[in-house]
Amino acid sequence: MLLLPGAGSSVHTWRDLIPKLSETHHVVALDLPGQGFTRTAGGARSGLKEMSADIAALLSDQNWRPEAILCHSAGAAIGLSLSRTLPMRKLIGINPALDHFQGIAGWLFPAMARFLAISPLSANLLTLGATPERSRQVIEATGSLLTDEAHTYYARLMRDRTHVAGTLNMMARWSLDMLLNDLEALTCETLFLTGEKDTAVPPSVASKVAHRMRNASVEMLDGVGHLAHEEDPARVLSAIKSFL
Repeated sequence: MLLLPGAGSSVHTWRDLIPKLSETHHVVALDLPGQGFTRTAGGARSGLKEMSADIAALLSDQNWRPEAILCHSAGAAIGLSLSRTLPMRKLIGINPALDHFQGIAGWLFPAMARFLAISPLSANLLTLGATPERSRQVIEATGSLLTDEAHTYYARLMRDRTHVAGTLNMMARWSLDMLLNDLEALTCETLFLTGEKDTAVPPSVASKVAHRMRNASVEMLDGVGHLAHEEDPARVLSAIKSFL
């Protein structure tokens, strides 16, 4: 089983699921290219197509053939892209970020990300403001209430200049056009788990995407937000195991 986090996160997000999933699967958890503990030569390979190709190349090089992919947020786009070429059977996407930004954010946010990504000082400036309090505000703004321990991990990531730069590069180059145009051709059996309180990605996004796919379903998890798997790992694990 391959585990992919969302943008701005790292493999730590799966810490409560990996021990249980490892009882039945060989689990491979990756940081997204340029984020967490990974490094890239630059931002040129930070788009969806390039990141998916590089992860596929790594899987091939290591002879890893996942039967299932578990992914979160923007990681779901990468997972679905991989499903087009990998002989996998199932995909689980938690609060999948599979929609375009709406309204003013549709042009303002990507433009800001591109501006910040090309400035050599931007990552330094952002990490200077990454206090534990600010990190907590960012997480709680997604509708999730995490433990103090969990917040220490995200605060550490937000202080990592290379990680922040990698996240900015991904945002600046992110485009879902090709994937969304190809949804009807995806055949992998898919389950989307959506948090009722997710304020980062509305649960309606998963329903809209699943409706266009051949073999996809949606399960709502009440009382949790965007980081549902960190808030209530036992309930998410139960849903995953039932689907598998």
